[in-house]
Amino acid sequence: MRELTYAAMLVFVLVATLPLEILLRTRVYARLRRLALVLVCAGLPFVVWDLLAVRAGHWFFDTSQTLGLELAGLPLEEVLFFVVVPLASVMTLEAVRSVRGWTVGDEPQQPAGDTVEGEAT
Repeated sequence: MRELTYAAMLVFVLVATLPLEILLRTRVYARLRRLALVLVCAGLPFVVWDLLAVRAGHWFFDTSQTLGLELAGLPLEEVLFFVVVPLASVMTLEAVRSVRGWTVGDEPQQPAGDTVEGEAT
C-alpha cells in the first residue's frame, strides 16, 4: 500500500480542485490551449531539472512509495506532479478570480451599450 503514497497525493489534489471547475465554472478545462501553455511553461523546466538532478545523483525517489513505473528515468508520479500541481494552481487562481471578480483582459467583450448592473458608464 505504501507504493500508492505519491499517486494518492496527486489524486487528492485533483479531487480537491475539481469542484472548482464545476461549481464556479472556472473553464480551465475548456481552454485547452491556454492550459497546455501553462503546463509546458511550468512543468517542462522542472522535469528537465529533475532528470538532471537524478542523473547527477543529487537526489533520488523512494521506490517503495511510487508505483514503479518510470518515464525517461523519473517515476511516473513525479512527471504527473508537474501536470497536477500547475493544473490545481490555475484552477485555484481562476476560482479566486471568479469569486472576487478580478479581470485580466481575457474576458469576453460586452457589446456596445451593455453595462453591468451597478457599473458606472
